[in-house]
Amino acid sequence: MLRRSFTAVLEKGVTFDADFETEPYEAGWAREARWFVQVLQADRGSGLVAVPQISPDGAAWCDEGSGRMSLVGSGMVSAGLLGFGSWLRLRVRLTGTRGPVTVLIHLALKE
Repeated sequence: MLRRSFTAVLEKGVTFDADFETEPYEAGWAREARWFVQVLQADRGSGLVAVPQISPDGAAWCDEGSGRMSLVGSGMVSAGLLGFGSWLRLRVRLTGTRGPVTVLIHLALKE
């Protein structure tokens, strides 16, 4: 049996200079999810901490608890999730010198 999969690009080369959350993504059909957070450009000493959040309805959110990702400077981090319910998003906090960061964020889902 061929498993269904889908990768959503939630942020594509967007520059942020303050904390943010990604748009909510409905993923109730998927058994597993994997976040890929890539910092394409960052001021020296700037970084981020990204925390997956889950929701039953896409309106009220809580931290998922197991997939915290942190990065200083350019690079990529990833975290996988199982048993997450219906809705996903990332809560992202800038760290270090809190200068602007340019990011690429993917959410890969698999049945």
